[in-house]
Amino acid sequence: MTVLYKERTVTFNRLKKIIVGTDGAVYTHVNKLFTAGYVAQKKEIAGNKVQTVYWLTESGKKLFRKYLEFLENILAHSGERTINGEK
Repeated sequence: MTVLYKERTVTFNRLKKIIVGTDGAVYTHVNKLFTAGYVAQKKEIAGNKVQTVYWLTESGKKLFRKYLEFLENILAHSGERTINGEK
């Protein structure tokens, strides 16, 4: 999701190269995001080959922004003590 958020659109092969994944692992992961409605895809012709291009849906972008806010909140409060006095 981070790659898709940053790059806006990405081909299957580029995504595979960036995350250093196998065909099967990348396909399985992206397919789960697609099934959940977070990623959209289309096939397009590139030269004499067909390639798949992926991008985040509006729902995927919204979810990813919420995730970033969650992480930022954790980082902002990481030095505070909890109820138990633990950091």
